Amino acid sequence: MTEKRDYYEVLGVSKDTPKAEIKKAYRKLALKYHPDRNKSADAEEKFKEISEAYAVLSDDEKRSQYDQFGHAGINGKYNWEDIYRNTDFASIFRDIGFGGFGSIFDMFFGGGGHRRNGPRKGQDMRYDIEITLEDATFGLEKEIDFQGFDVCETCHGSAMKPGTSSEKCPKCNGSGEIHVTRNLGGMYLRQVQTCAECNGRGFPSKNLCQTCNGSGATAGLQKLKLKIPAGIEDGNSLRLSGEGKPGYKGGPKGDLYVFVHVKPHKLFERRGDHILYEAQITFPQAALGTKIVVPTLYGDAKLKIPKGTQSGTVFRLNGKGLPHLNGWGKGNQFVNVVIETPKKLTKRQKELLNDLAKELKKE
Repeated sequence: MTEKRDYYEVLGVSKDTPKAEIKKAYRKLALKYHPDRNKSADAEEKFKEISEAYAVLSDDEKRSQYDQFGHAGINGKYNWEDIYRNTDFASIFRDIGFGGFGSIFDMFFGGGGHRRNGPRKGQDMRYDIEITLEDATFGLEKEIDFQGFDVCETCHGSAMKPGTSSEKCPKCNGSGEIHVTRNLGGMYLRQVQTCAECNGRGFPSKNLCQTCNGSGATAGLQKLKLKIPAGIEDGNSLRLSGEGKPGYKGGPKGDLYVFVHVKPHKLFERRGDHILYEAQITFPQAALGTKIVVPTLYGDAKLKIPKGTQSGTVFRLNGKGLPHLNGWGKGNQFVNVVIETPKKLTKRQKELLNDLAKELKKE
């Protein structure tokens, strides 16, 4: 019997490696050796080995037992079904593009598959919209046109020609799936593959509805009233439930995700719910003090500049920022004062500045 390798060695980490780094190491190795990607003879065995190591080292209690007693601290105390049921493989395999917990459990223990040819939710759709900073400040209601989908009037979403609903695909017997089981030295790897004959539909391709080409939906321009809330940020998305593609065989419609893009503003810079603005003043204004007019998203506002103000001083205008999304109150506007240095001077201006320089030198 081959002696088991050290779990830390299997994942290429040390004993003091944090849990987050162990997860990263496993993700990298799982991506490399997953049998769906790696067709080498030993890929399945290596994948099993690194998954076993991760199942132990990602759990604080199991890791502590292993650190104290090695493999003896695990054997007999846990059975592998419990280990895999209680290990968070799902988040990892969502990240690297494979199935979630169910498919991993099926891979090691031959769990039951799901039927693909039953009712399924329709696909989600995406729509991108560009708005101004003012729209993001006050909110926006707008009617949009987008390429949507309706249930096919010919097949009513079944994807089949009328009158052919009882015929099943001879290869998968109507399940839409082909199950492949492999022996991994006492454990069984069970993979569920889409039937290539019917493309997962469960009925022969010759029976596809010609109107929708087997999709169960037909495309068409649709109108929708969209409400964008005040305070929304660039990159935020809105989910409109049930506005996506129709479901398959009576399944619910998918959702429409509206991604919002806020155009840059020529005067203001946004930082969260706050607004930044740069105001230029002259040296006499900074030295003697003055009042200036500052533009805001809500109109002009007066700002008092105290005498002796230095370049780079930042003033705050309370409540002149954006509303807090899904909350109360508003952000502020911050005004960065910059003293403007003139590039050209008249003869008289030069004389005055020289006189000022002499006076300041005396002081």
